[in-house]
Amino acid sequence: MAIDINKLKTTTTTPMQTARDAKTTGNAAQAAPKAATAAIKTDSVSITPQAQVLQSVQSKMASLPEIDQKKVADIKQAISEGRYKVDPEKLATNIASFELQLSGLKFQED
Repeated sequence: MAIDINKLKTTTTTPMQTARDAKTTGNAAQAAPKAATAAIKTDSVSITPQAQVLQSVQSKMASLPEIDQKKVADIKQAISEGRYKVDPEKLATNIASFELQLSGLKFQED
């Protein structure tokens, strides 16, 4: 995201009279600094809904168990030996469930 530096507002400073300057002018009341009347603008940050969804997904992913390498090796072995059978109904159910979960996430397209 680019920041347009040409549109930044700068505050103007007002000259302050020092005690030495007040002595030369003979007016001690002018030695007190003038209060700044310019409003101070503070920075702010807002998190987009997309970032909030990503943060939620990231925390859910972090809570998932790690990959069971033994199970992966067993499945690879079963596939290579021709013993691994796919249940098409279970696969279809899992795909539908996954798509349902994805449809619940609302992403804004740019």
